[in-house]
Amino acid sequence: MEVLLKQDVKGVGHAGDIKKVASGYARNFLIPQGLAMPADKGAAKQAEQIKAAAMRKQARERATAASLAERIAALSLTFNARAADTGRLFGSITASDIAEALEQRLGVEISKRQIELEHPLRDLGTHQVPVHLLSDMNPQVTVVIEREAE
Repeated sequence: MEVLLKQDVKGVGHAGDIKKVASGYARNFLIPQGLAMPADKGAAKQAEQIKAAAMRKQARERATAASLAERIAALSLTFNARAADTGRLFGSITASDIAEALEQRLGVEISKRQIELEHPLRDLGTHQVPVHLLSDMNPQVTVVIEREAE
């Protein structure tokens, strides 16, 4: 069955594309979810309109993400934590902690899943942590971990 995608669908295509998919997938998932519509004779004209709207939306999102990336790159987050004499933290600074601090400082919602941290930070010092905004936009925020005054 051929469908006209109204939105980007991972693994299928982008908004405005006319794709051939299994009829069950189209009838039971894509169409009821509002992600696609059956492709008919007027689909080509609608496809152009949907692609143009998607391009405008993508340009707006990219501009917003670019300004946010500049703000993130210029930012330095400081955390105070208890640490041993060796400089190893008793706890850790996690992606959730960094996302929460970014939200407070920037006033923009940032998910912990956008923080690309392989494992929690467990050492004192300065760390560069990438933040995933778009597929090709990953600014790095500076995270400084200092010893908590006792």
